[in-house]
Amino acid sequence: MSNALAIAGVTAVLRDRLNDGLVNHNVTGMLGSTVTVSVLPPDRVVVEGSSEASQLNLFLYQVTPNTGWRNEGLPSHDHSGRHRLTNPPLALDLHYLISAYSGGDLHAEILLGYAMQLMHEFPVLTREMIRTALNPSPDVGLDLPPALRALADCGLADQLELLRITPQFLNTEEMSKLWTATLSNYRPTAAYQVSVVLIEATRPTRPTLPVLTRGEVDLVSGRERGVVVTPSLIPPLPMIEAVLPADNQPVVLLDQAVTLEGHHLDGSNREVHLRNERFDIAETLPASAPSAADRMVFVIPAARANDFPVGVYDVTATVVRPGDTAPRETNRLACVVAPNVTNLPQAVVRDGNDDAHITLTFTPALQPGQRASLLIGQVEVAPESFVAPTTTLDFIVEDAEIGAPLARLRIDGIDSPVADRSTTPPSFYNYRVTIS
Repeated sequence: MSNALAIAGVTAVLRDRLNDGLVNHNVTGMLGSTVTVSVLPPDRVVVEGSSEASQLNLFLYQVTPNTGWRNEGLPSHDHSGRHRLTNPPLALDLHYLISAYSGGDLHAEILLGYAMQLMHEFPVLTREMIRTALNPSPDVGLDLPPALRALADCGLADQLELLRITPQFLNTEEMSKLWTATLSNYRPTAAYQVSVVLIEATRPTRPTLPVLTRGEVDLVSGRERGVVVTPSLIPPLPMIEAVLPADNQPVVLLDQAVTLEGHHLDGSNREVHLRNERFDIAETLPASAPSAADRMVFVIPAARANDFPVGVYDVTATVVRPGDTAPRETNRLACVVAPNVTNLPQAVVRDGNDDAHITLTFTPALQPGQRASLLIGQVEVAPESFVAPTTTLDFIVEDAEIGAPLARLRIDGIDSPVADRSTTPPSFYNYRVTIS
């Protein structure tokens, strides 16, 4: 595939072909003056106040996506978004104007005629043409500007598709708009399209192994069975259908069991994978409890609190099913790890300004970039200054009312549990701050 230098490489190759064609046909001797090929915008070809020299100008006026390749899609990533799986090329069509300039009678027509003949005779830019144009001999290459020397590495000669030159018809209105937009005087012009330039990124992708077999070999037919249809609405693959924290809570707390309900979860080497994109966390925990087809249980240990900050996590599980040799991965669901306040209930005494000073300790630690606040009764209070990571925050409740309101710690919009949902009906925990 080509790289980002390919567009300039095409222009350089076309200019080289036009130069060679003019030399081979001795156009300079025919016109009696030197003929050059430029690649300038039309408004810069003729310098104001100078005479008009005999020359051809090649101008790239438009770049469009190639319709045949655009269905290749965009670069794709895996479910985590971190690993690129494919590098589909950026496929482009280049649109050029070839214009003839001269101050002599009929010179412009002669130049344009030879240019169009060259484009007609060589409708395909072969790989050899590209290499010859972009890889000059060493003695010539040393005198080239750095930009032209860099084009030797554009990869244009090695891309999958050859470059094809197709003449385009531009009506009077289209041609008028083009020359008006370039703020220059019209000259005899022909339009061409060069297709297709394939620019591909060089970022590494995650490789996949080849398929060795499509299932077991049928003893009767001797063929591989391929896809086997199972007459059931339940897929024969491990799947998670629900993430259930302990005690019917909507959030996960450290050191408390979390149950993954689903099907086909029995087997060996059962593991749970937790991923958090914000903190770039990808951790693996062993599944506890006996193997069961409809559930898998795991616990985030408090000893590893630093590995699991408060936030939303993607949950997947892997298991080696009976009869399999390789692990299978389930679908993804989400779970929320919440803060757990460890020093409630507590009692505080207001100071002389009727302010209540409250200190909360909690797990897991508050990380840099996370926002925290205390919800006490109907009031939300921001913490005093702190240095993250920390497991302790100080709060000042101004003009605090005497009483025993419930207290919650909120981190990034996730509240510490305040209700006991294991009972019917639910009831509040005694997570209160008694203010006197």
